[in-house]
Amino acid sequence: MNDDNNIRHGRHSVFKMHVHLVFVAKYRRRVFDGDAINRLRTIFAKACADFAAQLIEMDSKDDHMHLLVEYPPKVAVSSLVNSLKGVSSRLLRKERPDIQKRYWRGVLWSPSYFASSCGGAPISIVRQYTRAAADATLKTQGRLRPPRYPSPPQAARQAHAPGQCQSNSKEKSY
Repeated sequence: MNDDNNIRHGRHSVFKMHVHLVFVAKYRRRVFDGDAINRLRTIFAKACADFAAQLIEMDSKDDHMHLLVEYPPKVAVSSLVNSLKGVSSRLLRKERPDIQKRYWRGVLWSPSYFASSCGGAPISIVRQYTRAAADATLKTQGRLRPPRYPSPPQAARQAHAPGQCQSNSKEKSY
């Protein structure tokens, strides 16, 4: 398992991306026992390695799994999920025929899943950082930062004052 401060490097990228995944057994059937959970941990770790990803944490109940996976930016989360669910279902069915009776018509996983990006700083901190970086850049270039939402000219504010509707159209006589 990785230290929390490790940042991974690709050929042209530096990243630290995590996703929280939740897989649910079809119709929430109680399929998983202790041995199945341990075997799934190994299967998930190997499947993640095929994608240059890493299984950081895994927790489970008898009808669903929570996974925390660190993955590179070139991997689509949907592809990773499809592989994890497909490989785990096939291998568990092959290695544990007693569990296959608990599958719903030969299907282990529900087709849906939950995925949430996680880790890093809250969005408010990221906004502060980017604004501070932009301010620093503008100051070093000798410019002041323009206002984010420039106010309309005074004439435009008066013309569109609430409760006053003025028409600029002239009546035409024919």
